[in-house]
Amino acid sequence: MSLRPFIRRSPMPGLGLSMGITLTMVSLVVLLPIGALMMRGIAYGPANLWAVIDRPRVWAALLLSFRLALLAALFNLLFGGLLAWVLARYRFPGRRILDAAVDLPFALPTAVAGIALTALYVPKGVLGGLAAGIGWKIAYTQWGIFIALVFVGLPFVTRTLQPVIEEIDREVEEASATLGASRAHTLRRVILPMLAPAALTGFALALARAVGEYGSVIFIAGNLPMKTEIAPLLIVIQLEEFNYDAAAAIGIAMLVISFAMLLAINLIQIWSRRRIGDV
Repeated sequence: MSLRPFIRRSPMPGLGLSMGITLTMVSLVVLLPIGALMMRGIAYGPANLWAVIDRPRVWAALLLSFRLALLAALFNLLFGGLLAWVLARYRFPGRRILDAAVDLPFALPTAVAGIALTALYVPKGVLGGLAAGIGWKIAYTQWGIFIALVFVGLPFVTRTLQPVIEEIDREVEEASATLGASRAHTLRRVILPMLAPAALTGFALALARAVGEYGSVIFIAGNLPMKTEIAPLLIVIQLEEFNYDAAAAIGIAMLVISFAMLLAINLIQIWSRRRIGDV
């Protein structure tokens, strides 16, 4: 007796076809470029790689890039989450305009964003002039880099959290309130645990974008070695000098540090999901 009439076929492609397409795309887009970079580093030699990386200018650029990227991602986690909450929970005049403006960094070319931010924050700009009045310089300083990284990373947090907030039933908050919990206690013990996995995902995306950001930063940074020079700019400088091995060495350093940071975030995310499941 044939079992074919009893087998339910899915309208979607089978496992073999879908897995083959997935692995092919991942290999072409992700694995092959990373593999080529690592092979270049292996051919160059560990000693030569370390000789390129172990220089004050390179360490200063790496520290600046990752430190400001981390601070910008933390800032976006707080205020991007607050923005997502406002857009998801409240209705007010201009909400649709604000909601659409959140996606502006996605659509705007990074070079255009850098020029616009520089025009705003130079001492003669609208916002830069106000800051100069109190003795605060933004453009061509690390503050300018921070603002640029916040600008490009904010949508990742907001767009990751917004649908999760919209799915939270208000009855959960009302039940917590009827049991005598304060708003702060409800937020800390009810709302935040449900938002934690999505928040960590948005944080990781914002961090990854900020670490590799180039176009919106170089115009407002000033690009002073040891002060406002980011690591991606060092890679571009090495490429312009046809020093491809040195560019690969700096790229590998950024890759290793980024992988370690994202691995730590993913482990925290897995732990938070298991904790929510246990509760």
